[in-house]
Amino acid sequence: MIEAPKGTRDVLPDEIGRWQFVEECARETFERYAFREIRTPIFESTELFARGIGEGSDIVAKEMYTFHDRKGRSVTLRPENTAPVARAFIEHQMHRAPGLQRMYYIGPMFRYERPQKGRMRQFHQIGVEVFGSDHPAVDAETLEMLMAFLGRLGLDDAELALNSVGDPVCRPVYRKALLAYLEPRRDTLCEDCRRRMADNPLRCFDCKVEADRAVMARAPAITDYLCAACREHFGRVTEYLRAYGIRHRLDPRLVRGLDYYRRTSFEVTLQGLGAQNALLGGGRYDGLIKELGGPEVPGFGFAVGEERLVMSLPAAAAVSRGTPEIFIATVDERGVERALLVARALRRVGRRVVFDPLPDKSLRAQLRRANDLQVRFVLILGETEVRERAVTIKRMSDGSQETIAEDRVGARLAEMAGA
Repeated sequence: MIEAPKGTRDVLPDEIGRWQFVEECARETFERYAFREIRTPIFESTELFARGIGEGSDIVAKEMYTFHDRKGRSVTLRPENTAPVARAFIEHQMHRAPGLQRMYYIGPMFRYERPQKGRMRQFHQIGVEVFGSDHPAVDAETLEMLMAFLGRLGLDDAELALNSVGDPVCRPVYRKALLAYLEPRRDTLCEDCRRRMADNPLRCFDCKVEADRAVMARAPAITDYLCAACREHFGRVTEYLRAYGIRHRLDPRLVRGLDYYRRTSFEVTLQGLGAQNALLGGGRYDGLIKELGGPEVPGFGFAVGEERLVMSLPAAAAVSRGTPEIFIATVDERGVERALLVARALRRVGRRVVFDPLPDKSLRAQLRRANDLQVRFVLILGETEVRERAVTIKRMSDGSQETIAEDRVGARLAEMAGA
């Protein structure tokens, strides 16, 4: 038997309702804030991620699915979608349009990492990107939208933590101070952190090794090195969040290790996720568009893993989508044609109908099937009904039945359903 590749999984019909609920809430929430959906290719030039994410990042160094196509070009299955959206922004000259460009996306990403709860090699992300303004109100409004989205999902215990990672003016000073702290401890750090020290020491804050995390917990805080402009920007972001009434905490060691990140950095945690309780992260990346060859355009965004969202939903959100309302049962082959036509007529007025034309299935067996599907009504087409162009409607809640003319079925079902 051929099975799904390691690190991937099938989303089965019985659970798809939770996924659809999350995606519908995302679309409805984001579009209220004037975000529009964008869809980028699943694979891109490897150079895009090497430049956009950074050669020294764990994603580029260890986790990307990279291969050569038939022309020998290096292409990569997208491990994240900020760089592709930025590439599309540049390629289609979206900076020439008036106002801010607000975009969101929903789709699969790919990283070769150890599969664990809520983290797969093919996973799905929901994310947003805002291009065109470095005003702190953009940060605050996008964060307010994010918390509103999580609230609609019933994730009321989500905790927002944020920090400022400075800018090209003040970050070099902090980088020097951080290296001065790390150098005497180099031999105690893991191999990855020693490599990070050369590429970008801020990435050491993302290390998952407990001993290294303890070392980084005592490292200098970047907030002590912010320039006046960055300090003012961060202060106004937090001021706006307080005006919104959004609970948040400041974490001076929360960083985004990529070079193009500037100023606001944040993550959201959920206690129910266990030791790895980070649900999502994001921040301001004013240097990304220029790094990819475009103009100097500021940006802000976040991405959340859909798998972790789905598994975090409260039990009350276990919605069932697409459940049929009506089951059509036939006694013999003479009822099949009538069943097909009745089902079509009902579907055209919005009813969810199932008809299973299985030979040699008794009426009793079909009623058991209808009960298993938890439909509200069964339409029975026996010999008499076919001959008289009638239908018997059986209400499953109490077993009551009535026979009416076939052309009145839709109206009668609407009455019985209270529609």
